[in-house]
Amino acid sequence: ACPRSGPFRAGELALAVLRRKHNTTLKLLCRLAAEAVLSSPGGVLPHRDIIGQLPGQVLLASGGARLLLRRPSLDEYVLLMPRGPTIAYPKDISAMLMMMDIHPGDTVLESGSGSGAMSLFLSRAVGPKGRVLSYEIRDDHHSLAKKNYRHWRSAWEIGHMDEWPDNVEFILKDISTAAADMKSVTLDAVVLDMLNPQCALPVVHPSLKQGGVCAVYLANITQVIELLDRIRSCKLPFLCERIIEVTHRSWSVLPA
Repeated sequence: ACPRSGPFRAGELALAVLRRKHNTTLKLLCRLAAEAVLSSPGGVLPHRDIIGQLPGQVLLASGGARLLLRRPSLDEYVLLMPRGPTIAYPKDISAMLMMMDIHPGDTVLESGSGSGAMSLFLSRAVGPKGRVLSYEIRDDHHSLAKKNYRHWRSAWEIGHMDEWPDNVEFILKDISTAAADMKSVTLDAVVLDMLNPQCALPVVHPSLKQGGVCAVYLANITQVIELLDRIRSCKLPFLCERIIEVTHRSWSVLPA
């Protein structure tokens, strides 16, 4: 069997899926350890009963609940991992990755590490020959992003018997003061997830390749208007190509 289909091992991440009423599900994430237990509304399940089992099996918790055990996808991990600030959601990250047209081997700058969600997706997109520079102004967010990134990398290596790229450099610094850093780097793309992205644009522009894309993640249209006003008033050399809102709709299909 290939490593991805191999049995669960101590130290890797496991996802337990509990189906509830009205066709809803509860997902529980745990890092497997021989002496630990997984607690759920339907009872507990010792980790030792999971270790050695193949993903995709249904195991019974002490209260009779049926738990489907499998390895988490990256989007499930970022939704369930510890977080401080609100994360960029996978649906939005996917859209930004497509807009930036990131390729393996690219160098990408991220400002606003947050909890590390975007950093992980960028890490996968640029691959082992690429590089991600992730700036964060707050020490607590910086530390959490690094912790979540290390947690995923180490669990991936155990579960998949393959190394996740160590290609993200987390930098504790205000991007608006990083002009000197930019002199020695050429950027294929930039992604900004911060309250005042207009402060970062003059700093990152000289290092962004001609025709490179800067994707900005903003919470509301007021912030979009403020950003566009600053670009016009300061005559920054950026062209706004698209403003989009990404919607995600889940369906529940039941037998007639």
